[in-house]
Amino acid sequence: MGRYAGPAGRSAPGSGPEQRKRLDLPRDVRRQVLPRWDPEAFGRLSERFARFLGTARFLVYMTFFIVLWICWNAAAPERLRWDSYPFIFLTLILSLQASYAAPLILLAQNRQADRDRVSLDEDRAQNARAKADMEYLAREIAAIRIALGDITTRDFVRTEIAKLADQVRLAEERDVSR
Repeated sequence: MGRYAGPAGRSAPGSGPEQRKRLDLPRDVRRQVLPRWDPEAFGRLSERFARFLGTARFLVYMTFFIVLWICWNAAAPERLRWDSYPFIFLTLILSLQASYAAPLILLAQNRQADRDRVSLDEDRAQNARAKADMEYLAREIAAIRIALGDITTRDFVRTEIAKLADQVRLAEERDVSR
């Protein structure tokens, strides 16, 4: 019988071999055989590895290792040598290192490209917001200039007062002369 026995002892739909995907039933808990790990952990490790491979320190270490290997296998007594002249074992080690380094470097480059793409999208969105803000401010400034065009200025008020004062003076002169 399934997890749920209905009224007539029937199993719940979706609990038998003809199990269908249903959202109204809880799914079976599966045991995990493999351990769970952070999916980004390998990416971070590959980036650190790629970053180290691109340093002068790595080149110095690798050069020192190869020179030491060649000198030891060329100058050491015959019974202490482990890789004679064609240095086949050294070639194998370097090939193995390169075969692991190349995919890790590509993975690091892909992760960097993804970060660059996200950063570019964020920059575009920020630039669009800044452009919209600038256009809004330009419209507001234009509206303020138009509104200020309708407002009287100090010079206009002075000239109007001067005209009125002239008219009053002329009216007074007319009244005095009558």
